Amino acid sequence: MNIVVCVKQVPDSWAEKKLNESDKTLDRASADPVLNELDEYGIEEALRLQEAHGGQVTILCMGPEKAGETIRKALSMGADDAIHVVDDALHGSDAVATSAALAAALGTVECDLVILGSESTDARMSVVPAMLAERLQLPQMTFAKKVDADPDA
Repeated sequence: MNIVVCVKQVPDSWAEKKLNESDKTLDRASADPVLNELDEYGIEEALRLQEAHGGQVTILCMGPEKAGETIRKALSMGADDAIHVVDDALHGSDAVATSAALAAALGTVECDLVILGSESTDARMSVVPAMLAERLQLPQMTFAKKVDADPDA
């Protein structure tokens, strides 16, 4: 079973946040970047499924070069591989653009399951998973606590 887990680097929830004067987007340099804690649950669930059924866990992250730190943390949790989508044109992307970029990246890999956290702790919109499912024409299951898979089904 090949699983892709989408993760996001976010500012530490407890850090003071500031806006860039030039474009009014979040100044990500003003707060320590961390792996979105809700994505960590997705990684853990993917690793549990991998342990039960074999296969590979791939991390997918869209973000600046600095998001490599987040990817390394996800890999240190046990993921096998990672895809990092880096493009300055994606800076400050809204949920629509983010879902489009993630869908394009997912089109380059073969996977049986895509897992996303319920929301990112910086925006708290919970819409990217639904938008991504729609773009990929895949069913979506939201706010799942546990996933079991039958590879023979």
